[in-house]
Amino acid sequence: MATTKRYDVKDLALAPEGVRRIQWADRQMPVLATIRERFEREQPLSGYRISACLHVTTETANLARTLKAGGADVVLCASNPLSTQDDVAAALVDEYDIACFAIKGEDNDTYYSHIEAAVDHKPQLTMDDGADVIGVLHSARREQLGDIIAGTEETTTGVIRLKALEADGKLGFPIIAVNEAKTKHLFDNRYGTGQSTIDGIIRATNVLLAGKRFVVGGYGWVGRGVASRARGMGAHVIVTEVDPMRALEAAMDGFEVLPMAKAAEIGDVFCTATGDKGVITAEHMKRMKDGAILSNTGHFDVEIDKPALRSLATETRHAREFVEEFTMDDGRRLYLVAEGRLVNLSAAEGHPALVMDMSFANQALGAEYAVANAASLERKVYPVPDEIDREIARLKLATMGIDIDQLTEEQARYLASWDEGT
Repeated sequence: MATTKRYDVKDLALAPEGVRRIQWADRQMPVLATIRERFEREQPLSGYRISACLHVTTETANLARTLKAGGADVVLCASNPLSTQDDVAAALVDEYDIACFAIKGEDNDTYYSHIEAAVDHKPQLTMDDGADVIGVLHSARREQLGDIIAGTEETTTGVIRLKALEADGKLGFPIIAVNEAKTKHLFDNRYGTGQSTIDGIIRATNVLLAGKRFVVGGYGWVGRGVASRARGMGAHVIVTEVDPMRALEAAMDGFEVLPMAKAAEIGDVFCTATGDKGVITAEHMKRMKDGAILSNTGHFDVEIDKPALRSLATETRHAREFVEEFTMDDGRRLYLVAEGRLVNLSAAEGHPALVMDMSFANQALGAEYAVANAASLERKVYPVPDEIDREIARLKLATMGIDIDQLTEEQARYLASWDEGT
């Protein structure tokens, strides 16, 4: 069905394939489907305008469908220039009547024009993956802040930015930090990003990881996942860190821990996962072996110093669809995957639907919670309430056919007491 809403997508003729893939993902997202059925009955978001800046994938499409089922008027734009699935964007517009502004490979001006289009929607709720919509609202569109009751944030990088905004006393409305939910970061960040990052690197390069030295920059939940999956593929994994506790954990998990300057000399494949800038610099690139592969799975493309890489190169060419070759003045060649953007979404399909089921359940229920509690929320970054986290875990177990034990009354009393011991 054709929509009367505004949109900017690559080609509406791609919609039928997008519908098929959205339906495939939906079969693996039973928690979100359960929430969508309830939302249709109860309409908890009725009358609310939501501007969402998320990766436009099959899983995100099912979240957008859920928000719409709950009564929301949704506009979606991409949260990364390379993460859009064009057939999905077309399907959202043509089949599901949801406004979408996203084209894979869009240039910087188009990317920000799409964010502006989402802000033009005059949202009452925002939904971010990287805080780009919130960033525009807090800079160029401050006059709209008073109309917004709350927002949600999906990723580690965005939460860091928003907590900094709160610390400066400049946060304009309450934020539900979806990334902080246990059913998000313990599963999405670790298992989802771990698998999809390796998938992206292999799809882009077709390199055999077995026997390679695979360097992971950062050992947060994403770094843990990438390191674990790389080891599972037979790679010798090296972890670099700045946090002594995380470095100690990586060592205890059986990984070699080195400074990046030393890892640069021996690594075959590099993947940054820190959320910070300048993880791989010109000094590291000068030490790297011929044929080293550089990739990033953090949200922004600042972890690898791309300007430095270009300045060091005497020649560049596209070696494969998502791989750029940089020839150094000494003849060494370094390979940058997916322009240094998040490789799992740029060169692959992002997280599997089974794990995004929980992440987007948190988004949907976080939006419902924000609407229900708007009057009592202050301009702070809030964690997802524990009862929502536990309910999502319970629903996920139920959909997986897994039963667990319950405390007996005696066990519950024992855990709550202090005077019963040996």
